[in-house]
Amino acid sequence: MNLLRNRPWSLISRMTQEMNKADVRPSATATATPTVAKKRSLWPSVLRWIPTSTDHIIAAEKRLLSLVKTGYVQEQVNIGSGPPGSKVRWFRSASNEPRFINTVTFDSKEGSPTLVMIHGYGASQGFFFRNFDTLASRFRVIAIDLLGWGGSSRPDFTCKSTEETEAWFIDSFEEWRKAKNLSNFILLGHSFGGYVAAKYALKHPGHIQHLILVGPAGFSSEAVDQSERFAQFRATWKGAILNHLWESNFTPQKIVRGLGPWGPNIVRKYTTARFGAYSSGDVLTEEESRLLTDYVYHTFAAKGSGELCMKYIFSFGAFARMPLLKSASDWKVPTTFIYGVQDWMNYQGAQETRKQMKVPCEIIRVPQVCFPLSM
Repeated sequence: MNLLRNRPWSLISRMTQEMNKADVRPSATATATPTVAKKRSLWPSVLRWIPTSTDHIIAAEKRLLSLVKTGYVQEQVNIGSGPPGSKVRWFRSASNEPRFINTVTFDSKEGSPTLVMIHGYGASQGFFFRNFDTLASRFRVIAIDLLGWGGSSRPDFTCKSTEETEAWFIDSFEEWRKAKNLSNFILLGHSFGGYVAAKYALKHPGHIQHLILVGPAGFSSEAVDQSERFAQFRATWKGAILNHLWESNFTPQKIVRGLGPWGPNIVRKYTTARFGAYSSGDVLTEEESRLLTDYVYHTFAAKGSGELCMKYIFSFGAFARMPLLKSASDWKVPTTFIYGVQDWMNYQGAQETRKQMKVPCEIIRVPQVCFPLSM
């Protein structure tokens, strides 16, 4: 297993490689919302940017979730413009406008336990589309887009430290929980979403019945978890360039935005490779691939916001700046860790954490998984 394969900075490299080897031409893969009256453009069709917006994202989400058999309700949950009673607006924003968290709630049997799902980096709740039907048969499933991602509001990212960046996600999630009047729920986070879920559980343990962390990021630091192979790579000119891009907050989404009309074609090649050649489960059908590509394009091409968190949460190589392992003794919520046997996240961090935890903890390693492949 290539341990460098799925790290966010590796996504930049992989998408750049696709640009070099692909027949890069404008694509009609991403679906634009039709307008009532079309104005004739002076730009040739091959040079026109593919438009995107929150409405485009929600429309693409609806098309993707048409593959799910279980009924659902989509809503934009208002989390306000700032903490109640505070003169400080959310995330030092210059605007008083309210912020919203895109939320999808699936039909369930009466009395089913509530399961809240948080996606990973470079993803949105739609990435779980293959998991929803199975989970909804046992739980009341609620999936969200974190603030600054997917169909949620995308405020200007003004955080300048790890503490502020964690608060961006933790505090907005807590205001969402209050607005939804939820308590005693199961919280599931995948990869970067696992980091957010764990940090939330440490600050607000009283609301969570059980914590499920699927391939979670952020349990160990660079000093503890850096391999000799990675150290050697970092010393190369390629490693130096990628480290510079990381510290400059250069993201894969910026590549897609910069490519304009060529963006959808690159996203299609990217999703085909990521969920095809690198998939350990059933590969996507042609329809799934088409709808997911459309969805991913619009979530990538929209205004940059939450994606800019990465350099403040992790150092180059996705090593946590404030590792969860250091908070293991403060854990108050029963926890289940789930890893694939070939998972790129190191399960040994969970093992070390369990030794210091004072609550029930289980570690499960799954031979073959079909989890959404996000950071």
